[in-house]
Amino acid sequence: MEIQALISPKRTLCRVEGGSKKRALELLANTIAQDVTHIDAEDLFRRLIARERLGSTGIGYGIAIPHCRVENCQGTVGALITLTEPVDFDAIDSQPVDILFAMLVPEEAHDEHLQTLSSLVNALNKAEYRDKLRAAASDQDLYEAAIS
Repeated sequence: MEIQALISPKRTLCRVEGGSKKRALELLANTIAQDVTHIDAEDLFRRLIARERLGSTGIGYGIAIPHCRVENCQGTVGALITLTEPVDFDAIDSQPVDILFAMLVPEEAHDEHLQTLSSLVNALNKAEYRDKLRAAASDQDLYEAAIS
């Protein structure tokens, strides 16, 4: 799985105001819906919140991978944001989150979902990769850091 297949420059936002877990998820939903017209922001936000109720998607090291299944999704879609200030995400290591990588998959994509999620976790667990993302100063810098 290549990260550039999941995100686009329009779905990559650097150093945005998050404020809270809920607000960060809303920002991700809006960012994706603005770029992928057949996805409804409110429906996506509800799905991301529902997934978080099952258990936090905060994987540690200041990273969260909010994800859900979407009925009208043609393939796996991602968005990446970094926050100016970390937010509490109930992560497994109790650390606040400042990097969020959202992932949407079609309803029927069971194996693909797990493989893509595993690849993302592997990439984001590398300190060097996280440092590159955190060092980005603009949306374009963040996009280039994410795909390199």
